[in-house]
Amino acid sequence: MNLLILGCGKTGSLVIEVARARGHHVQVLDEPENKNAVGLTPDFLAPIDVVVDFTTPKAVVPNAEATIQAGRNMVVGTTGWYEQLPRLRELVLQAKTGFLYGSNFSIGVNLFFEIARAAAPTLRYGYSGQIFERHHAQKKDAPSGTAIVLQKIVREASGKEEELEIVSFREGDVVGMHEITFNSSHDRIYLCHDAQSRRGFAEGAVRAAEWLAGKQGFFDFRDVWKQL
Repeated sequence: MNLLILGCGKTGSLVIEVARARGHHVQVLDEPENKNAVGLTPDFLAPIDVVVDFTTPKAVVPNAEATIQAGRNMVVGTTGWYEQLPRLRELVLQAKTGFLYGSNFSIGVNLFFEIARAAAPTLRYGYSGQIFERHHAQKKDAPSGTAIVLQKIVREASGKEEELEIVSFREGDVVGMHEITFNSSHDRIYLCHDAQSRRGFAEGAVRAAEWLAGKQGFFDFRDVWKQL
């Protein structure tokens, strides 16, 4: 496939490495070359099968708009822009392109989501809950997209309207740690996912691009990762 990678940060650089190792032809645009999506013209995108975005919350929406308008498929691993999801979904469906986003492309994190969903009903039996997330000091958004998805999963699975509190930490070069606790007066249930490497995120993103090639529709990685 011909892949265009947007963003050469910590994860984007690994996506480039993994994509090339899996035999794909890779082009790269970093943010200074693509301010306000100026580089994403229809002619430039014509030979591209899938665009993969690991940029910043500010950059991702213009990038997505330009990619959709050019009729190209897109995978987005950037978080912090989800208030624009309904609008972008409509653009994708109108353009009949393919779009896949995810708060986290790690298989382990998506298994963690399922475990949290199974534990969420504890909130109906006298437990209270709290979410903690830790990431590297350069991460742009807080709380993380993964923590927000975790919060939503627990709310839906528990049937409780109130949101769990999210406590965010930004320190050093932490890859990503997400913890959720359920506390009662008698005990505590503690669940944790601690990422040891960003390579799991990168491999998931490249597999997502492979899956999305040639498809139409608007997809959440949580709903398709088992098909990869």
